[in-house]
Amino acid sequence: MKILLAGGAGYIGSVLAPVLIDHGYDVEVIDLLWFGNHLPKEVKVIKKELFECKKEDLIGYDQVIFLAGLSNDPMAEFNPAKNFIDNGALPSYLAYKAKKAGVKRFIYASSCSVYGYTVDKLYDEESPAISNYPYGISKLQGERGVLQMQDENFSVIALRQGTICGFSPRMRFDLIVNTMFKAAFLDKTITVNNPSIWRPVYDIRDAANAFVRAIQANYSINGVFNVTSDNYTVGQVADLVKHEMEKKTGNKITLDIKNIQDFRNYKVTVDKAKTYLGFQPLYTIKGIVDHLFDHIHYFGDFENDEFYNLRTFKNIQF
Repeated sequence: MKILLAGGAGYIGSVLAPVLIDHGYDVEVIDLLWFGNHLPKEVKVIKKELFECKKEDLIGYDQVIFLAGLSNDPMAEFNPAKNFIDNGALPSYLAYKAKKAGVKRFIYASSCSVYGYTVDKLYDEESPAISNYPYGISKLQGERGVLQMQDENFSVIALRQGTICGFSPRMRFDLIVNTMFKAAFLDKTITVNNPSIWRPVYDIRDAANAFVRAIQANYSINGVFNVTSDNYTVGQVADLVKHEMEKKTGNKITLDIKNIQDFRNYKVTVDKAKTYLGFQPLYTIKGIVDHLFDHIHYFGDFENDEFYNLRTFKNIQF
């Protein structure tokens, strides 16, 4: 099976591509390479704007996984116009061209950010998506656009992902567990802006597994699926990172607890993904910290702009 990772040279794609190769899939990537190329050498990489892809460029792929677009709230708020174009319009455009090219399935990397503020309820895929912020709104627009094209010959799956964390060859330190890991290692202090809010935290290895499950699902299966490793309060995440890092480093880690209001608060159930896709999360906060610590030699300068999406984004001229 031949699979295209659209925007596949980023944080997720750099982990997902080798996993797909290990499963025997033929993997190619189209990406503008904002964050460089950390993919295995056997992956064919085409540096190209996805809006420039025509039907002919997509012929021969069995499935397309859409990983492109702006990836978090700070990027979306820095450039809302590009956010709505790349997260809202681009997925629909590429799905339209993929369908014309005879692609059998389109998998869209969505986000649990679409839920906004859930008042401590456990949300499933039928719960209201009420985000009032550019990133969450645009991800929901992307979902609706691609799902509208689903029919008996074109399967569409949208994976609403939790906050992905863990080691990737294209590393990021602007994600909750990764940020706390860095702070504990360098500063011996973890800052917690609001300990009470909930987040679905998602190990990047579980994320790769979810895409494999979506690829392998029967083509009759379509729709939206929540995927995450587990739900935690931010305070709980900090306590777990602190505990693991104290064991690993022998240092005393302190917590700096603040109470800054945050309008994003959500926790989700993954029962639908377990039932229909066979998705089973395997990793915990401890596993994420272990994975990061095992690669401590890889990072070098933790302040490298390439490790922070917004910094890199600001340096790109549009």
